[in-house]
Amino acid sequence: MRSLNSREQNLISIARIARPQGIHGEVIADLMTDFPERFAGLDRVTLRLSDGGMLTLRLLRHRMHKGRILLKFEGYDDIDRAEQLREATIVLDRAQLVALPEDNYFHFDLVDCRVVTVDGRELGTVTDVQEFGAAPLLVVRDQAERELLIPFTREVCPGVDITGKLITVDPPDGLLEL
Repeated sequence: MRSLNSREQNLISIARIARPQGIHGEVIADLMTDFPERFAGLDRVTLRLSDGGMLTLRLLRHRMHKGRILLKFEGYDDIDRAEQLREATIVLDRAQLVALPEDNYFHFDLVDCRVVTVDGRELGTVTDVQEFGAAPLLVVRDQAERELLIPFTREVCPGVDITGKLITVDPPDGLLEL
């Protein structure tokens, strides 16, 4: 297995190509971003191919289609050529990401953060972020492989240090006993 260089480690996936769409080389992709409008500002895109290789292509056009995005790349003018892009992910450098408002975070920045209570008790590590209701839920796995679901709100999570990969929680009574 090939190791990623430092530039590749800073790449964030924003879409995954599912398959060719039609006979003229378009592909249909599943969005992995809440900001599909960002495709309007992209002339060239980097793809991480299914074999791990990297490819930069000129994006000729894009459009939304039934909750997915249709993409047309220069040099990909038929279904056979477009098939070569199946399962590739479109990636951006972290510096190209949309700026979020204060106290908002990308889910991938929360994953792998240590979680401790305000009194210093180690709870575990964030393994996922789930969106089900009013607030996202941090899925925290402790050393015994148990999962805790912690609402990601300012009241419950008053301290978030993305750089230090640390989230401090002030859980209401009973939350950690569930």
